[in-house]
Amino acid sequence: MPAAGDVAALLAVVPRWIVAGIEAQGADGIEEIEMDLGRVPRLHRCGRREPVVLAREVGPEDLQYVLGRVTRFREDNRTGIERTLHRIACIRDRYHEIVGFTFRVGRTIAGAAEPLRDLLEAGRSLLVVGRPGAGKTTLLRSAAAILSEQLHRRVIIADTSNEIGGDGQIPHPAIGGARRLQIPLPESGRSSEAGDRQAGAILQAVINHRADTIIVDELGFASDARVARTIARRGVQLIATAHGTSLRDVIFNSELACLVGDLHPIVLSPEEIERRGIARHTILERTGPPVFDCAVEIARRDTLLIHPDVAASVDDLLSGLAPRTVVRRHGQAAADGHQDPTPVTPNTSSGTGEAQDPADPSGAGDSHGAGRRQMV
Repeated sequence: MPAAGDVAALLAVVPRWIVAGIEAQGADGIEEIEMDLGRVPRLHRCGRREPVVLAREVGPEDLQYVLGRVTRFREDNRTGIERTLHRIACIRDRYHEIVGFTFRVGRTIAGAAEPLRDLLEAGRSLLVVGRPGAGKTTLLRSAAAILSEQLHRRVIIADTSNEIGGDGQIPHPAIGGARRLQIPLPESGRSSEAGDRQAGAILQAVINHRADTIIVDELGFASDARVARTIARRGVQLIATAHGTSLRDVIFNSELACLVGDLHPIVLSPEEIERRGIARHTILERTGPPVFDCAVEIARRDTLLIHPDVAASVDDLLSGLAPRTVVRRHGQAAADGHQDPTPVTPNTSSGTGEAQDPADPSGAGDSHGAGRRQMV
């Protein structure tokens, strides 16, 4: 959780009457503040679905209060506060006038990537997936600190939206000794051009700065995926997040599928359909090696579901099988009795099971769950 003084830096740009409402409820655990013209502010807290609603409506003077205390917004309608991880996003009307703000509290969680220490130390490339707000970026920051400060790797972060290192020229200390490449947004605002710029920064990290490890938040474009495949061939460790809540989502994203091995449709003969015992005439098969060695699904804030062999997991998912996975929890040292970075249990699926829901790491509710996951 952020320190009280760190939250105070964000609250300093929020109208005082809203801050008073927050303090009356208790500032601890505040996650997001929604502030829209003509509507009452809504406060969101960690672990609670229902927001706290204040009684007074936001007026034009409240918008001006904020605008007088923040730097200008970038083309993506975001800005931040120097040397913090907080984010402020604005909402504009069709005439480009600002009519609302979203204030997001940035977090540093010490040791968030400790359950992955053995994988980091072994130089494994990791793909991190999870729903928005699950803690993917927090995990990247912690991994950057472990790799740069404790494992003494040359770590470069391609920070497209300043989510990892925070706003300003000096990155937040949460990334340890990692260096950060900021990426200017294209004037055209086209997402494809933004993807090309991020891909260029990833290549720069290897060519210009001799990175041992490259960390990227959100590989979301085909150009990202192509350059990721290029640097993987150079033997550089890559740690990145991608759009999707599970490995399955990445597999069926046409722009990102090459990250987990190129996929190709195969037409089955009647004899093969009968042999496999399936009703489909066409299936997808992996035709190339994945960019990433391992995948990490953030099932809950304190629970990581690890695919220690991405190639095997992709093949299992394409075949309708539940992939072999490992569950680790925060506060549970990865090396406690497990020096092997890829401990798995045998896949005992009969071939008819579906991949288990990552939100249910215990296997409860899945009659095939037992025996496929190992708690480490």
